[in-house]
Amino acid sequence: MLSKIITASLAGINPFFIYVETFLSRGLPAFNIIGLPDKIINESKDRIISAIKNSEIEFPVKKIIINLAPAGIKKENIILDLPIAAGILVSMDIVKIKQKSKNYVFLGELSLDGSIKGINGLFPILNLCKNAGIYNIIIPYENLEEAKLIGGLNLISVKNIKDMIEKVNNNYKLIDYHSELTNKIYNRPDYSIDFSDVKGNHHVKRALEIAAAGMHNVIMIGPPGTGKSMLAKRMITIMPELNMEEAIETTTIYSSKGLLSRNTSLVVQRPFRSPHHTSSDISIIGGGRILQCGEISLAHNGILFFDEFPQFKNNVIQALREPMVEGSVTVSRVSGTICFPASFMLIAAMNPCPCGYLGSEKHECRCSLKQIKTYYSKITGPILDRIDIQIEIPQTNFLNYRDEIAENSATLRERIIKVHKIQQLRSKRLTSYYNAYLDTNEIKKFIALDSSSLTLLNKAIDALGLSPRSYFKTLKIARTIADLEGSEKVTSTHISESLQYRILDRNNYFQSDYNINYFNKKFS
Repeated sequence: MLSKIITASLAGINPFFIYVETFLSRGLPAFNIIGLPDKIINESKDRIISAIKNSEIEFPVKKIIINLAPAGIKKENIILDLPIAAGILVSMDIVKIKQKSKNYVFLGELSLDGSIKGINGLFPILNLCKNAGIYNIIIPYENLEEAKLIGGLNLISVKNIKDMIEKVNNNYKLIDYHSELTNKIYNRPDYSIDFSDVKGNHHVKRALEIAAAGMHNVIMIGPPGTGKSMLAKRMITIMPELNMEEAIETTTIYSSKGLLSRNTSLVVQRPFRSPHHTSSDISIIGGGRILQCGEISLAHNGILFFDEFPQFKNNVIQALREPMVEGSVTVSRVSGTICFPASFMLIAAMNPCPCGYLGSEKHECRCSLKQIKTYYSKITGPILDRIDIQIEIPQTNFLNYRDEIAENSATLRERIIKVHKIQQLRSKRLTSYYNAYLDTNEIKKFIALDSSSLTLLNKAIDALGLSPRSYFKTLKIARTIADLEGSEKVTSTHISESLQYRILDRNNYFQSDYNINYFNKKFS
């Protein structure tokens, strides 16, 4: 007897339908799965047999052929357990949906005892089903909270095979869940940290406020203990909530990786990812035998923090170049090519040298000239060109600021929210509307410079050796500074402040200023 069951799987974060065709016939008992199944799918045969038997159903002693269509796409997801089992049960006339099979989608992983486990990637799959006009979705009970986010579907949550048979055969229908996205999007999370914890470093906090207002990439250079990591971790507290489109994008990514909370499924706060410097390029960029997104995609619409920036492997740092410009990354492997979203704000922190005390008046630097040059060699020109704001954090006496009442995150966030609204209205985009993402035509349209500003920029190009990309970065930062002041025009004052945040663009910065004097003294 032949049956056809609809299910779905993911290629990266992109969902697609799979048609599970089951044929039971007379002959020597066999259980074959065809249609490019991965090893993990072939292993499902033992789970399915055990699950059906432990559900008090006699497994058919027949020749069983399972075809996974389309046959040209490799199937690599464990969520095909339940659809294959359902196909066998439909062919046995135990599950009765033959005439209605096109209106059902089965999703779930089986345990040996017949219970149904939760799955990854349900959010994008349900969106696919809704857009295709398939409304009856059999899902694991564990995924119900996540599934409720998609309105207009008849969600049939099941705990085990017996439960699934009963609900499908009795045409069980839940009350249609209206989408809860609108209610959950404005639930502001409570943070245990705040910007008011940081005393002093006023110019650094000003630079980070500008970065958050325009989603500009940042690099901070300073000795150990000056607050680089502390400042970076508090950046998320001054960022506005994700809007609806951004929340759906981010939730789709986290669902595909199984990182959604069972209680609060929608990702409402901007991600903050801080991978360790020993991370591989695949874990950062994405890929693997089964193509999955990496840390840069998990930081989409949020912050990617690289502490000890030069300690990361050179291929990891250089792999950031395309995503920082394009806002996405294309991963190609033998198994396929997938484009992952990767629009993030990079915050990088580094010491002035391997030991951290180059140029310090209080500590002796223990590094050789070769060690220092090797340390800086990873921070290449193309990477620096892509980092908008570049600032130094000097070592100061924190006792001078101990009693200071610093501005809190809520106050900073209010100003940044206003600036984000200005940018969205100006660009007329739902996502990626920040100043950091302005293209050349938009820069010409939104940043009209007067003669004094042009003169200042021309002098800066000659004096600092700015590249064309650095020139445009300077204009974007100036546009954000003007937005913070509520100014429609970008003036020479805004340009002047913007240039202060491009210190690494200066010719031979790493062998200039106080560093060259220190080099001459140390190595003479």
